Amino acid sequence: MDVVALGESMVTFLPSRPGRLADVPSFDRAIGGAESNVACALAAAGHTARWVSRVGADGFGQHLVEGIAGYGVDTSAVRTDPARPTGIYFRTAADRATDTHEVAYYRAGSAASAMAVDTVDLAAVRAGRVLHLSGITAALSDACRDLLYELTAPRPGRPLISFDVNYRPALWRHASDGPRVLLELARRADIVFVGDDEARDAWSLHGGRAILTALPEPAIVVVKQGKGGATAFDKITDGSTADADGTATFVRAPKVDVLAHVGAGDAFAAGFLSGTLRGLPVRDRLRYGHLFAAAALTTPGDLAPPPTRDHADRLSALDDTAWGRLRLGPGWTQAERATEEANTP
Repeated sequence: MDVVALGESMVTFLPSRPGRLADVPSFDRAIGGAESNVACALAAAGHTARWVSRVGADGFGQHLVEGIAGYGVDTSAVRTDPARPTGIYFRTAADRATDTHEVAYYRAGSAASAMAVDTVDLAAVRAGRVLHLSGITAALSDACRDLLYELTAPRPGRPLISFDVNYRPALWRHASDGPRVLLELARRADIVFVGDDEARDAWSLHGGRAILTALPEPAIVVVKQGKGGATAFDKITDGSTADADGTATFVRAPKVDVLAHVGAGDAFAAGFLSGTLRGLPVRDRLRYGHLFAAAALTTPGDLAPPPTRDHADRLSALDDTAWGRLRLGPGWTQAERATEEANTP
């Protein structure tokens, strides 16, 4: 496998029309989960990907496994828990002006919260070039937290560990546990994704240099700055970090006509990892991240078809001026696919 992603996925119910949860009359069913989002995007981009988790012995669990497998993801290591349900959640459409929306989670005691060292296939989890994890899993239960400690422990032959901080204060039973555990896990990873707002809220860190100082171990630290862009701090071969003379790589995000923000961070991670697996320069990895994120931002659900590899390569190769003029709206990836299919003999 190119990538293995471990974590909880839930059935997502999206509103049939705007309004409060109290007023929305019906919902459409979809799939939501940080790690499975990454696996699905990478599989759609032509990589081999596996998702590892636990689901309930119910129709929702079956829907998740079948839906994620439909993206080309290997789900053979997903286990069914006969005693615990599959997690679900409902959300409203975001207000475009404020990005505010309501979310109602029903995940306490879910099958995925029972993931543990002795309830998952560790060999299947470790069988990829990259193992992608997120801080959400560590918050689900003590057993999940211990599982992440086991998977990130230094050991011979360990896959490249990709860790998305994904700080969700509401998930942590004790407010002080989240920042401490997330910092420990991030320091054990090889690639770390963290938003500058997350670093500020969790660790009271302001700016990329402060984040880098707190995370001396990872080979690459990617600091996301929302619609402004992202900076990758890439360690050089002698173990030192990039200086302030321009060796750290910043790439501005393209302009995007946003439909919904959910899933954009996962898509960004998938794009960056796709570029990493292909051995692309750091600048192009960041551009890939932005393009995958733009695909998610211009669709209403968590999952969106990423641009084709040829399309992403063409856009990533733009000069800085042309990249700065780039504007992406709903349907931009599908339009390119339709054009390519029409031109295929």
